[in-house]
Amino acid sequence: MSTIPDKPALEGLERKWDAAWREQGTYLFDRDAAKAATKAMGRAGVFSVDTPPPTASGSLHIGHVFSYTHTDVKTRFERMRGKTVFYPMGWDDNGLPTERRVQNYYGVRCDTSLPYDPDFTPPFHGDAKSLKPADQVPISRRNFIELCEALTEEDEKAFEDVFRQLGLSVDWTQTYRTISVDTIRTSQLAFLRNLERGEAYQALAPTLWDIDFRSAIAQAELEDREQQASYHRIAFHKTDGTGDIHIETTRPELLAACVALVANPDDKRYQPVFGQTVRTPVFDVEVPILAHPLAQQDKGSGIAMICTFGDVTDIIWWRELDLPNRTILGQDGRIIAEAPDVIVTDAAKDAYAQLAGLTVFSAKKRMVDLLTVSGELLEVSKPFSHPVKFYEKGDRALEIVSTRQWYLRGGARDEAFRDKLIALGREMNWHPDFMRVRYENWTNGLTGDWLISRQRFFGVPIPVWYPLDEDGERVDGAVLTPDLASLPVDPTTDVPAGYTEAQRGIAGGFEGEKDIFDTWATSSLTPQLAGGWQRDDELWNLVAPFDLRPQGQDIIRTWLFSTMVRSALEDDRAPWTDAAISGFIVDPDRKKMSKSKGNVVTPADILEAHGTDAVRYWSASSRLGADAAFDPQNPTQVKIGRRLAIKVLNAAKFVLSFPVPEGAEITHALDAAMLATLDGIVRTATKAFEEYDHARALEVTEAFFWTFCDDYLELVKERAYDRTDVGQASAALALRLALSTLLRLLAPILAFATEEAWSWFEEGSIHTAPWPEPRGIEGDPAVLTAVSAALVGIRRAKTEAKASQKTPVSRLVVRAEGATISALQQAEGDLRAVGRIADLELLAGGSTLTIDTVELVAQDA
Repeated sequence: MSTIPDKPALEGLERKWDAAWREQGTYLFDRDAAKAATKAMGRAGVFSVDTPPPTASGSLHIGHVFSYTHTDVKTRFERMRGKTVFYPMGWDDNGLPTERRVQNYYGVRCDTSLPYDPDFTPPFHGDAKSLKPADQVPISRRNFIELCEALTEEDEKAFEDVFRQLGLSVDWTQTYRTISVDTIRTSQLAFLRNLERGEAYQALAPTLWDIDFRSAIAQAELEDREQQASYHRIAFHKTDGTGDIHIETTRPELLAACVALVANPDDKRYQPVFGQTVRTPVFDVEVPILAHPLAQQDKGSGIAMICTFGDVTDIIWWRELDLPNRTILGQDGRIIAEAPDVIVTDAAKDAYAQLAGLTVFSAKKRMVDLLTVSGELLEVSKPFSHPVKFYEKGDRALEIVSTRQWYLRGGARDEAFRDKLIALGREMNWHPDFMRVRYENWTNGLTGDWLISRQRFFGVPIPVWYPLDEDGERVDGAVLTPDLASLPVDPTTDVPAGYTEAQRGIAGGFEGEKDIFDTWATSSLTPQLAGGWQRDDELWNLVAPFDLRPQGQDIIRTWLFSTMVRSALEDDRAPWTDAAISGFIVDPDRKKMSKSKGNVVTPADILEAHGTDAVRYWSASSRLGADAAFDPQNPTQVKIGRRLAIKVLNAAKFVLSFPVPEGAEITHALDAAMLATLDGIVRTATKAFEEYDHARALEVTEAFFWTFCDDYLELVKERAYDRTDVGQASAALALRLALSTLLRLLAPILAFATEEAWSWFEEGSIHTAPWPEPRGIEGDPAVLTAVSAALVGIRRAKTEAKASQKTPVSRLVVRAEGATISALQQAEGDLRAVGRIADLELLAGGSTLTIDTVELVAQDA
C-alpha cells in the first residue's frame, strides 16, 4: 500500500501507475484463467474485444481519445465483474494513407522499374510535403516498402505512448500489425479459402480510379464533394436525316467514348425515337437511342449520352443495356493514344489525335473548340455546383477506367447472401440500436461486389500467379495458387510450384500478381488476426466470436460490414455479439473534426494540461452514438472532470483519517440510510454499464458522490472525530465502506485517481478488485434525503444572513410533513452538530421542508 501524501495531486499519476501496471502485469490476458472460466461458465467467462487498429500514418486526434475511452470503460467494468479480459491492440499499417505519408515525409515516390539500393538515404525527414510529385526522388519498390515500415513503426511507438497515457487497459503483449508476417499469412489464407469456395473472382470491369494514387477505389471509400461544372448543349444527328437530338453534358471530353443516348421510357418526347440511331458530333459514330428508368426527364434536355465511363450511372446503363466498352481514359488520367475502332473517318481520327495525351481538363477545352468549329456546340450554361465522387483521402475527382481487378462477393448480386448479412446483423446487440439501420441501409444499397485489389506497393500481396501461353499472354481464366503451407508468399519474388525463376515473364512461363489487397481486405480480419485463427486454435476457441466490436459510425460501411462479410463466408456467424458505435467529435461550431477540415485537436496537450482522468471523464460523459462538442480553448467538461478527480483524492484522504475500530458495526440511522442509498446507486450503475450506458453510470455515481462529500461527510464528521460518541465507530465504518464502493464505481472512468486512492488502504489494483455489490444494510434512504435538504436550508439561511457557515445557531425551527420529520429525528444529533444548533425544533406541517426560524448567535464585532 502507498503512503497517503500530504497534498494529494493528479500530476504524475499517469507515469506512476502505468509503470506499476506494466511491472505487475495487471492487464495481461490469463489464458489459464480463461480456460478455467470457460470450463465453469462457458463462453461468458471471457470478455474479448475486437479493438480498432488505428491507422499508423500520422498522429492520433481527440476523436481517438473519445472512442477508445468508451471501449476501455466497458472493458474495465467487465474485468472487475470477474471476467477474463482479452483486450488486444492492432496497428493498421498498410494502405494508401501510409504511402502518401511516406511520400510527404521522405520526399520520395515508388518506381517499380528501379533496382533496390541497400545504401539509400532519404533526402528529407518530415518536411517534404510541399514537394511536387515530379520533384520527389524515385526509389525501388523494396526501398519504398522499407521506408513505409520504418515510419509506421515510429508512429506505432508514439501511438502506444498516448494510449498508455490515456490509461487504456490493453494487454500490450497481444498486438498485431496489418503488415506483419503472421498477418500476411492469415490474410492470404483467408483469400485462398474464398477463392477455393468461389467467393473471390477476377474480372475486367469499369473501376473507380484515383489518378494520383494510380489505384482502384472501392465503393465504401467514396465520398461526394461539390464541384463546379457547366452543361454543354450538343447536337447529335439522326441517322435518317430527319433532324437533330440535343443532349446536355458536363463531360464533352468523353464524346469519343459515347456508346448510346438514353431517355426515360415514360418521356413522351423521346418515345417515338427509341430504337433509332444518331451519329455523334465530330466523330460521326452511329449509336442507338435507348430507354432506361434511371434517365431523369427533368435533367437537362431529358436525354443523355452514355459514355464509357463518365460516372457510376454510365456503368449501370452500360451493364444493364449490354453496351460496348469504348474506354478512352487511361490510368494516368489522360486520353489514351489509340482511338476506339468505330472512329474511322480521317476527320474523326484527326480530331481524336488532338485529344490524345491530354488530361481531362485540357481535353475538355479542346473538345469545346472542336465542337464550336463544327457548329455542333449550341450552348454552354452558367456554372453550377454538383456532387462528384472522390476517394475519401484523395485530392482529385475519380475517373472510371477499365481494369482487371479482384472482387469478393459481398451480397450486391446474391440476394440470399445479402439476406444472411442482414439477419446476422439483427442477431447482434447494437449500442445504440439505431446504428443497425445504417448497416442495413448500406447492405441493401450495394451496387457491386467488394473490390479488394489495389495497384499500390505497401500491403499484403495477392498470392497468385498467372500461366503465360506460347505468345507470352496470360492464359484466360487460369490462376496458379501456392500451397497453404508455403504462406506467406510474394508473387513478385516467389515462384509457383513447377516453375523456375528463369520462366518469369516469358512465353510458356508465368507472371506474378503485382497488386496488393485493399487495406480493408486485411482489416476485415481483425478478429482472426488478434484471436489466432488458423494459428492458435486454443486461443481462437476461447475468444471467438468476440464480445465487442467498438468503432466509429463513419466506418460501419467499411470496417464493420467487411468484417461481417468475412465472418459470414468463413464461419457462417457474426464475428461479435455486440457493436458499440461512438459518435463524432465536433468543434464549437458543431462541425465534425477531421484532418481534411483542419480543425483536428491532438490529445497530448490536453492530457498534459488537465490530466488523463479529466479527459476520460469528458469522454465517458457522452453516450454511445452521440456527437460531442470539444472546444480546446474552454474545455468545460474536462475541467469538471478534473475537479471530480481531485475531489476523489481529497475525500479519500479525509475518510481514511478516521480509523475503523475493530468490531465496528453500522448502528446509526443516517449511516444506514447513506449505505442503503448507495446500494441503489450500485444497482443502477451496474445495470447501466451492462447496457453500455457508461454516461448514465457516471451520472448517477457522480451525483451521489457529491451528495456524499457535500452533505454526508459534513453531517457525520463531528461524530466521526469524537471517539467518545457511541456512533463514532458506525460513522467511521460507513465512511470506509462508502469510499471502497465509490472508488470502484468510478474506477472504469477515473482510472488513475481511483487507483491512487485505493492504494492508500487496500492491497492490489482496484482494476482487478471485485465490482461492488449491494451490501444489503437495512436503512431508510429518506433519512439521508431529509437531512441533506435540511442542511441545504440551514446553509442558505446563513448565507442570506451574510454569516459564516461556522456561525452558531441559538434556535432553529424546521417544518415539514410528518414522514420527513420522522426521518430528521433519526439524525437529529448529526444535524445539530453540523449546523452548530443549540435549540432545534422539528415541527410537522406543510408539504415541503422549510426553515421557519433561524436565530444566529450574535458574533463579536
